[in-house]
Amino acid sequence: MEDLSRRTMLALSALGGAAVAGGAAHAATFGNPDQPAEGAINSTPGALSSPGPQNPALEAQIPAFQSPPPTDVGTMPMMWSSFNIMPKRIQAGGWARQITATEFPAAKEVSGVNMRLGPGGVREMHWHLAGEWALMTNGKCRITVLDQFGHPYIADVGAGDLWFFPAGCPHSLQGLGPEGAEFLLVFDDAYQSEYNTLLLTDWFAHTPPKILGQNFGVSPDVFKNIPLQDLWIFQGKEPPPLAVDQAAVAGAGSPAEPFTFSLTGTKPVKQNAAGMVQLADSRTFKASKTIAAAIETIKPGGLRQMHWHPNADEWQYWIKGKGRMTVFNTGPRAQTIDFQAGDLGVVPKSQGHYIENIGDEDVQVLAVFRAPEYQEVDLSDWLTHAPPELVAQHLNIDPAVIARFPRGQVGIQPG
Repeated sequence: MEDLSRRTMLALSALGGAAVAGGAAHAATFGNPDQPAEGAINSTPGALSSPGPQNPALEAQIPAFQSPPPTDVGTMPMMWSSFNIMPKRIQAGGWARQITATEFPAAKEVSGVNMRLGPGGVREMHWHLAGEWALMTNGKCRITVLDQFGHPYIADVGAGDLWFFPAGCPHSLQGLGPEGAEFLLVFDDAYQSEYNTLLLTDWFAHTPPKILGQNFGVSPDVFKNIPLQDLWIFQGKEPPPLAVDQAAVAGAGSPAEPFTFSLTGTKPVKQNAAGMVQLADSRTFKASKTIAAAIETIKPGGLRQMHWHPNADEWQYWIKGKGRMTVFNTGPRAQTIDFQAGDLGVVPKSQGHYIENIGDEDVQVLAVFRAPEYQEVDLSDWLTHAPPELVAQHLNIDPAVIARFPRGQVGIQPG
């Protein structure tokens, strides 16, 4: 009986201690909403310390991972990757590095290649099983392509220009002038690899000489000196002026739509003192039937407003600056990630997100969608196009204040 009483007292004491602890627990507040509380603001120096093995240089690339805001909650797939951590394949005429869904599983709709062609460097004549969309980032490049109707197209492109080659259309690329060219390639297949393409030299080398002779109506000996290994990226000769190359293929007709487009030469679809958004999709760049894209320029302190895309995942290529993006999903789940030049990000279809410029220079990020047209839903635009009293009941905000929210798809808000 005495033992029972002693056990009872111990149990009651434990319950009392738990009640006290529960009463002292953090109460959810604005900007600090979760139970149990999240983030460093709710921790202690001892708990925050990290005495184990570290790589400070790597940790410094994404500070938000080391100390997420208290509004972050739950787990999400890794939505960050970077060309900066991918190995380059280097040959005489240039190099390339790639990120497919194999390296970046969250990128389920497109893959990307960062390629450099030195002056005169040639990306061997080839074609793909997927469509190829590209953004020039530096220098100049000559493109050649033949469409499925036998119409040739040759053009020179520079920084800010795009091209699109439908799947199966054979093409080539060559760096021009003293700078050569650097560009981003995007394929409308998440597993398309730059190192697994249909190359001109590969097919010739793997076709019997008799068949080559019969196919081209010449002696098989004509082909006795063909390369036995592919060229991929080789050092070529500087091409003649564009007009000379164009004249050499004239007479076969022109494609229905040009395969090139100036993205940075377009009038912004959204613009104010905080930045701008420039857009290219099948409504303007008519040859690009499977890829839509926007370049977003955000001034220091600016905010790419809270929004989502209902028709496709957003695949991002960070061109310059330092930004911080938060993604919101069901659960609730929210994750904040830092980005720098050369990084890639992904936002799954219909998941809310916003981007802050946290640096001292403009952020420029390319947003790519595997879709024929760009679509966006803006959070503020939605709330200002719903009955004010309904919104007020959800948010406990005076309808008169809601009426001052930005209307329309403003895009970028100043700091």
